[in-house]
Amino acid sequence: MPPLLLDLVASDSTSFAITEALSANFFARFAINLVTVWLLIRGVYFSVYKTRDLFFTFFIFNLVIFLISYALNGAELSMGAAFGLFAVFSMLRYRTEDISIKDMTYLFLSIAIGVLSAVATGGWQLQIAISAILLVTTYLLESTWLYKKEVSKVIFYEQIALVAKDREAELLEDLRAKTGLPIHRVQVQKLDFVRDSAQLRIFYYEG
Repeated sequence: MPPLLLDLVASDSTSFAITEALSANFFARFAINLVTVWLLIRGVYFSVYKTRDLFFTFFIFNLVIFLISYALNGAELSMGAAFGLFAVFSMLRYRTEDISIKDMTYLFLSIAIGVLSAVATGGWQLQIAISAILLVTTYLLESTWLYKKEVSKVIFYEQIALVAKDREAELLEDLRAKTGLPIHRVQVQKLDFVRDSAQLRIFYYEG
């Protein structure tokens, strides 16, 4: 076969491979992934925590994991490679600022949704069902429908005399009066006898 014809055949094969990779299956998976992570972050996370600080992180992690996992799956590489990548990303920690356990959980969910959307088998119906289960379960756990949601905050307290074990009732009463919160328990984290103050973690039920 002449070289020019070989080049044309190779070019056609490449075009076909690209078209096959960017098929309706890809866009369907991408749409399911995008809608699911949007409902998770905007619908559940934001409605509970009222902050957009980590929106970029959640969405970018999800997008990168989805694209890489889909590419690995399309290249017929081992499924373990995609989940190995998933594990590496899920263990990442930012050293510049602390990320709470809840934020890390949502990051983990964003990554999991990306992997499932990219490599899950069984058709788009199964993907939608799995996504719906994740969303509904997360929403119920974040709501007060199943159980009372306990919230904690760290405060600095100056009346260190009330921190004594036998004066816990007085301490709780004083904290409720000063904060206006229905505090039901307290943990002493640090005592500073030089400044006559204490660092406390207070607990109360929300809603």
